[in-house]
Amino acid sequence: MGVIRKFLAWLSVPVICLFALVLYVARPFNPDNNRLLGRTVARVGRAILGMDRTLEGRENLPTERPTVVIANHQHNDDLFVVGDLLPPRTVTVGKSSLVWVPFFGQVFWLGGNVILNRGRSHKAIAVMQATSSAIAKDRKSLWVFPEGTRSRGRGLQKFKKGAFHAAVASGAPITIVCAQEYQDKALGWSGRREPVAVRILPPIETKGLTVDDIPELMARCHRQMAEAIATL
Repeated sequence: MGVIRKFLAWLSVPVICLFALVLYVARPFNPDNNRLLGRTVARVGRAILGMDRTLEGRENLPTERPTVVIANHQHNDDLFVVGDLLPPRTVTVGKSSLVWVPFFGQVFWLGGNVILNRGRSHKAIAVMQATSSAIAKDRKSLWVFPEGTRSRGRGLQKFKKGAFHAAVASGAPITIVCAQEYQDKALGWSGRREPVAVRILPPIETKGLTVDDIPELMARCHRQMAEAIATL
């Protein structure tokens, strides 16, 4: 049953994206499209997987001003765990290969999301810095998995710098979303997934910080996220 649930959950993603293309084509590059799609995909996916997701600290997620959201990245199923937590007018960051995923890739591009080539780190930082102007000027928020790759439940990995450059350059606060460690496997004969707890921490202000402050800012965010995950 677990394999069937997972197959149906991921089958729902391109199906939902196919219907969402109508909205994305009608108002291309509108960042609020991503929030509506994320909410639908996550809730449908959790229902199919039989996954319960508890949430603490929703009030810490800024809705009236742009923010840079960072979250830990464990499995592809993170889409179902935290996909409905995007603030208004949020763009996300993904690797360039996502563009070629049927239907999902097209809505990802039409959503105005940031597409990075992980093999060109200097260019990635430059893209993040350019994105900071969109945060400040267009009042967009940015969602980033700062580890850059999935940990597969083996603990929090080292952060990459891009998201922190964007936050400091724009002066936007950093909001930390922490999901407890979970395994990509089913429980029992019903195939339901284990419950996953998520906690959103109070925003960390970046106004007045410079590039020289980024290493300390990264260390502070990594420490806070690791401590929160350990208590979930």
